[in-house]
Amino acid sequence: MSTQTELQALYPFLHGKPQDARRLDAALLSSIAEKARDSREANARFFETQADTLLAIARTIALTYRRNGRLFAMGNGGSSCDAAHVTVEFVHPVTAGRPALAAINLVADVAQMTAVGNDVGFEHVFLRQLGALGRAGDALVGFSTSGNSANLLATFAKAREMDIATVGFCGGSGGRMAAAGVLDHCVVVPTSSIHRTQECHVTAYHIVWDLVHTLLADDRGSAAMGVSP
Repeated sequence: MSTQTELQALYPFLHGKPQDARRLDAALLSSIAEKARDSREANARFFETQADTLLAIARTIALTYRRNGRLFAMGNGGSSCDAAHVTVEFVHPVTAGRPALAAINLVADVAQMTAVGNDVGFEHVFLRQLGALGRAGDALVGFSTSGNSANLLATFAKAREMDIATVGFCGGSGGRMAAAGVLDHCVVVPTSSIHRTQECHVTAYHIVWDLVHTLLADDRGSAAMGVSP
């Protein structure tokens, strides 16, 4: 099936003869409702199956910070925006009274990425940076809607060698990220839609961020009472 045919099947009201304005508006409003419903359903399915994993991730990242580690993040394309977003949340918390926590976006340095990509290969753009900047006790989170990003997989493997905790966010079946055995935690959004996957990822790391701060605050309270966390 050609791309044009696929588009016509997906949005039949945008092709062919000029449409009646009221009918077109009705079709577009129906499309909005359908997409919103699909988003809600994907979100519900995701949290039904992944809540325990998100809590485990929050505990891992809280432990990283408790031991003076840093969080690194990576991703390609739209997922690079998630890497940037999650590091901003930790470095610049929007909730008053919460401390800034060290987080490094491996996608941020364009000169570094293009140098490594040009000289060594795109598979190494995150790996080279983590090898230079990472240390045992840090944590690394990577976003891939397919779960098959070769540069993320290579960097996760390097992180495992360096005793850096690894967290993957992906979609569909989890792809190679879920099967490679190099992740401590793997969050899978059970949908083939890239958009639904990314929407769930944003909600998920907002929740993880909140849980990390809650766990660290609880640790301080437990320490004050002489109780081990």
